[in-house]
Amino acid sequence: MTDAPALPLKLFNSLTRSLEEFVPVHPGEARVYSCGPTVYNYPHIGNMRAYVFADTLGRTLSFKGYKLTHVINITDVGHLTDDADAGEDKLEKAAAEKAQSIWDIARHYTEAYWDDIKALNIRQPAHWSIATDYVPAMIDFAKAIADRHCYELEGGLYFDTTTVAHYGSLARAGTDEGESRIDPVEGKRHAADFAIWRKTPAGETRQMEWDSPWGKGAPGWHLECSVMSEALLGFPFDIHTGGIDHREIHHPNEIAQNQAHSCSDASGARFWMHNNFLVERSGKMSKSSGEFLRVQLLIDKGYHPLAYRLMCLQAHYRSELEFSWEGLGAALTRLKRLVMGVEKLKAQTDLAVSGEPVTDFLDEAISNDLNTSVVLTTLEAILTMKKVSPAERIRTIEKIDDVLGLQLLSLSRADLRLRPKNATITEAVIEATLTRRKEARANKDFSTSDALRDELVAAGVEVMDGDPLGWDWRLEA
Repeated sequence: MTDAPALPLKLFNSLTRSLEEFVPVHPGEARVYSCGPTVYNYPHIGNMRAYVFADTLGRTLSFKGYKLTHVINITDVGHLTDDADAGEDKLEKAAAEKAQSIWDIARHYTEAYWDDIKALNIRQPAHWSIATDYVPAMIDFAKAIADRHCYELEGGLYFDTTTVAHYGSLARAGTDEGESRIDPVEGKRHAADFAIWRKTPAGETRQMEWDSPWGKGAPGWHLECSVMSEALLGFPFDIHTGGIDHREIHHPNEIAQNQAHSCSDASGARFWMHNNFLVERSGKMSKSSGEFLRVQLLIDKGYHPLAYRLMCLQAHYRSELEFSWEGLGAALTRLKRLVMGVEKLKAQTDLAVSGEPVTDFLDEAISNDLNTSVVLTTLEAILTMKKVSPAERIRTIEKIDDVLGLQLLSLSRADLRLRPKNATITEAVIEATLTRRKEARANKDFSTSDALRDELVAAGVEVMDGDPLGWDWRLEA
């Protein structure tokens, strides 16, 4: 397909609270910045929903023909234990608790995050921007706005939020709801004022600290994204993404800094986009819960990580998504059906034969604020469209999967059967027992069949006789 899809791309802009047509700042280009992780612990699956969303957005922009430059930052300094600008630095706290170098902590959890990115088939951005690489630029940025917009307290340099127009307009309803989350700091002029630079308290030494005009210390968390997005994408750029929790404090503070630095009402990005929460009712989404829900835990329990990606795509990114093991199991079954449908279609197709993809429906759904749930439903219909040749359907599915990122043309059903970490029975024994059980059922020897099923159940194997995809099994974690 040589020509870009014709329909305009409409995206929900949190700044205006409306659907708007995407018109790039630089013709033919799309520049996107996504708030990345604070690498003091493993990300949980709720954190990773934000990157599935940002990846889907990036894939859509590529599908629409734009040259994409995507930046994701790594916060290895400055993010406090309270997102509302209070408490200890998360990295310093983690390093102290584990008696390790803060640099080792940051490297370990950065690599773990990158493993999750790979497992979920999230494309690599153009830049991973590491916060500590930009501290000198952060100091320069703070110097440029300090005289007109900041004041000093014993704890550091603070931004006066009344010095910019419409502070907090990004936050929902323009109420004090966000400010109520901010702990008071003695001497602050206004509740919403926030730290640009935090001085190291007298008598203390941080593992990460730098000299500045306001004393030895470290940058505030909000400063990082303003500096790195401008350095790598330039102001204004097209789209800034993040979780909905960033919409209330972090992103309004970024916008205030950007306005101060540009001496205008410009917010830095034209679009501000936010994915909604992943909700988990048992409380295991919290990182303080011990065995919290992370991608590796899903894998350890025998669920392919792309089943979680599919689970995310089944809901609109602006809708709350409830996680349950039953829901993840249903997503895995749906993914199996898709993979088996594609395998069957490939068997009917000479892939050397060109087939013109049919992408109108994809363009219509994905151009409507990334409506991936509609794309999935139509994808399933395409698999059974007898009036469309197998070659055309395969090429169409390939285009669709470029956007969905489910690896439908490379996965096999066997790839989706992961062995739980605590399993002891081997796959060879399971398959041999299932073969004997099928023979027994074929011979109407139901007592033997039942005995073999009980034997498998005792070993933790769920035998899915009613599986509409054919005989299958999975190991219970």
